[in-house]
Amino acid sequence: MSAKDYSVVFGTEDILMILCNSVSKVLTAATHSQIHYSGMVQRITKTSLKPDIGCFVLLDGGFSGLVVINFSAQAAMELYENYMLNMGMAREELASSHTSDDVSNVMGELMNQIVGEFTGKVARDFQTHLTQNQPKMLVINKQVMLAVDTNLDTPQSRRATFFTGRNNIFYLELAIDQTEFIKLYDFEPQDAPDPDELIAQANAKPAQATQQTQSNDHDDLLRDLGM
Repeated sequence: MSAKDYSVVFGTEDILMILCNSVSKVLTAATHSQIHYSGMVQRITKTSLKPDIGCFVLLDGGFSGLVVINFSAQAAMELYENYMLNMGMAREELASSHTSDDVSNVMGELMNQIVGEFTGKVARDFQTHLTQNQPKMLVINKQVMLAVDTNLDTPQSRRATFFTGRNNIFYLELAIDQTEFIKLYDFEPQDAPDPDELIAQANAKPAQATQQTQSNDHDDLLRDLGM
């Protein structure tokens, strides 16, 4: 690839597709039902929380952005019930209304998993880093406009439509600064290191060193005994 032929470019729609795939992957696995999204996406000028349950997460790092998912009561309850039943909960123990704190907590946890899957994929594919805040889940009865808490020079906003296994509809909205990732050279996408795994490895090294020292001391003792 010459210095003037950087033909592989990823933009807003590519980032949106990664996010949409993360939503489908996480929710399909969590609910054991097929979650899919429309092949058409909307350009929008503003992002907002809408009834009945809205959730948002702020992104920062390689690029700044805002992720919003708006669930109808029917979509939220379907996802909540399927998730909890798959976790082994009895149906009679489930919340009966989308306004329950239990429903909000579960949907917030699923949102956290979605964004975690998304930021991991962005790190692998685009070799950049994103951070996220804790998802905020709100039960609302009217529309609330949202804006990214940062200065975006050329904001880009998109809305994607999702369908649950029972054809209940919910919407994903993404607002980010207009950005392009240009591939300078070929590389193999790699998983970002797992912080928990790194800590476990660091803690294991002193233990291994102690075991090795004990083993050496044992061998020295046997040698001194002529064994």
